[in-house]
Amino acid sequence: MRKKRVLLFSEGFGTGHTGAAYALAEGIRLLNPDVQCRVIELGRFLNPTVAPWILSAYRKTVSSQPKLVGMMYKTQYHKSLNRLTRAALHRIFYTHAQKVIEQLKPDLIICSHPIPAAVISRLKQQGLDVPLYTLITDYDAHGSWVNPEADRYLVSTSRVKSILTGRGVPPELVTVTGIPVHPKFWERSSKQQLRKEMGLADIPTVLIMGGGWGLMFGKDVMDSLTARMDDIQLVFCMGSNDKLVAKMRSTPLLNHPNVKILGYSSEINKLMDASDLLITKPGGMTCTEGQAKGIPMLFYSAIPGQEEKNAQYFVELGLAEVLDSDVVDRWFSLLLREYAGLEEQRKRRLALERQQPHNCASTVLQLLGKSADGAAEPRTARAQQARTEEPVYVTP
Repeated sequence: MRKKRVLLFSEGFGTGHTGAAYALAEGIRLLNPDVQCRVIELGRFLNPTVAPWILSAYRKTVSSQPKLVGMMYKTQYHKSLNRLTRAALHRIFYTHAQKVIEQLKPDLIICSHPIPAAVISRLKQQGLDVPLYTLITDYDAHGSWVNPEADRYLVSTSRVKSILTGRGVPPELVTVTGIPVHPKFWERSSKQQLRKEMGLADIPTVLIMGGGWGLMFGKDVMDSLTARMDDIQLVFCMGSNDKLVAKMRSTPLLNHPNVKILGYSSEINKLMDASDLLITKPGGMTCTEGQAKGIPMLFYSAIPGQEEKNAQYFVELGLAEVLDSDVVDRWFSLLLREYAGLEEQRKRRLALERQQPHNCASTVLQLLGKSADGAAEPRTARAQQARTEEPVYVTP
C-alpha cells in the first residue's frame, strides 16, 4: 500500500517559516514513520538565482528600515493577496510549481508562508485537486494568509482563530494546534549534565540569541549584561551573522571565561535546557520553542508587525518581558538571589502547560486518517472530531 505523502512549502523570509515546516515534518515522521514528508522553499527551489537576491533585499530592509516594514504590514493587514498579485507571483517565480506537485504526487500540501499558500491556492482554482493546509507561524494573522481555496488553517491560538473567522473563514476550517516545534523541544534534559557536556560552568546562565541574522541592541543593555560576568554566564548565539561573531570574539570586554560566543547552532534545544533565562527577538518559532522549554524570556528589537504581536501575546501570558537595562538588572538580581526558586517556577510552568508541543503533528495525522503508531484510521469519526471548536489530540 502506498505511503501517505505530505509536501510542505515555505519561503526563506526570516528563519521561522521554514523552521516550522521542518519541525512539523519531523514531528509527523516521529509519530508515524509511514507518512513521507518533504520540505521545500518553493521560490529558492524554482528560482535559485533570483530568490537569494530577493531574500537579501528583504533582510537589508528589515535591518535598516524596520518602521517601513511595520507600516507595510499594518496598511495591508486586512487584505488578502489579490488575483493580479497571485498571477504575477506565479508568472515570475512559480511557473513550474504545478510540475513539482505532479512529480511528487502529495496527498496533502501544507504551506508555512503566505506566498506559496497563495500560489497553491491559484493552482487549486485552476483545478489542482490536493488538500491545502495553511500553517500560520506567528501569534497574529495578516490578511495575506487568507485564501478561499485553503482547506484548513492550523493556528497558534484561539485568538488567531477569531481573527480568521472575523475575516470570513468558516470556523470549522480553523484548527488550534499551536506552532509546531522540532521533537528535540518536546522533552527537557538535565541542566547540569548538558552544561558539563557543552563545556559550560554550572552557574546561573543566560542565553542571548541574535535571531537568524544577528544581534541588535544598544550599549546600555550590553553594559548591563556584562556587569555581572563574574557571577552569571552569558552564552551568545548569533545565528548566521559570521561578521558579528568575529567582531564579538575580538572585543576585549567579552574576553571572559564566563562568556561563550557561538554562531549558528543546531543545538538550541540543549542551550535552552542549559540556561535559566532567554534574551531573544520575538520570532514566532523561537518564542514557541522557549515556551516548550519553560524558559523565561526577555524580548528586544521586535520587528513592527507580527513580532510585536508575538511579544504582546507572551508578555500578556506572563512568560516574557520587554528588554531594557532595568529589566536586565532586575532579572540578574533574581538569578543570583532566588536561583532555586526560579527553577521550581519553571518546572511548575511546564507541568501546567496545556498545549503539548506535538499537537500540530498529531492533528495533521488525524486529518490524514493516520494514527500516531502508523495504523490507518477510519476518516469518519476522526474527521468529525477534527471539525470541532478545538482539536482532539493523539498522545504519542
